[in-house]
Amino acid sequence: MSLTMGSLFDGIGGFPLAAQRAGIRTLWASEIEPFPIKVTMERFPEMVHVGDITKLKGADLPPVDIICGGSPCQNLSVAGNRNGLKGSQSGLFYEMIRVIKELRNADRERGRTAQSVRPRWCVWENVPYAKLYIRHIMRCK
Repeated sequence: MSLTMGSLFDGIGGFPLAAQRAGIRTLWASEIEPFPIKVTMERFPEMVHVGDITKLKGADLPPVDIICGGSPCQNLSVAGNRNGLKGSQSGLFYEMIRVIKELRNADRERGRTAQSVRPRWCVWENVPYAKLYIRHIMRCK
């Protein structure tokens, strides 16, 4: 079975490049910056660019086994303003969660159940201080 992936906050396609080397095919990517999009269009001409994460509807995206992304870190980094996930840039992390939930709900509506619901895995990359904010969120739920 060949695994598939969707890349959020794609940048210049670091996750898709690693995935390709592991035999995983990236079907689509979300990025808004023109230069990184040009880079990935050259590296991965078959990958569909789906645009701004805030405008995506998970139900409209092709289902994938893996979602990856490195949401903006400006509000999490020691070099930033430390507003955490409430910050306008780093708060885009919640858009990633929304898209994943929408993808999974759409897969359930298509009849998939239990462990067959996609995406099955999520890979999130960020700065070391991000874990402090995530731990706080988990305690509050």
